[in-house]
Amino acid sequence: PKPILITPQVHGDARGYFFEPYNRNTFINKWGIDDVFVQDNESLSSRGVLRGLHYQIGEMAQAKLVRVAVGKVLDVVIDIRKSSPHFGSVYSYLL
Repeated sequence: PKPILITPQVHGDARGYFFEPYNRNTFINKWGIDDVFVQDNESLSSRGVLRGLHYQIGEMAQAKLVRVAVGKVLDVVIDIRKSSPHFGSVYSYLL
């Protein structure tokens, strides 16, 4: 499947803001995502840092949910699955 860009609804006022980064029903009903999330990681990167490629196959394959709390990140996805109809496609998002 192709990447899905999800923009959460942020509710803000003078006190700050609130939003739901994940809601299973919203993911299923709005975006058709019914993956089971079994792990949640967070990292902090300094300006100019390049984080590595992530590739898994078979039972180790994982869907990725990328979120940027502060600043900007250029997230690039490359489909390297030879059997995929999207093989070789490159998607980039400024998050």
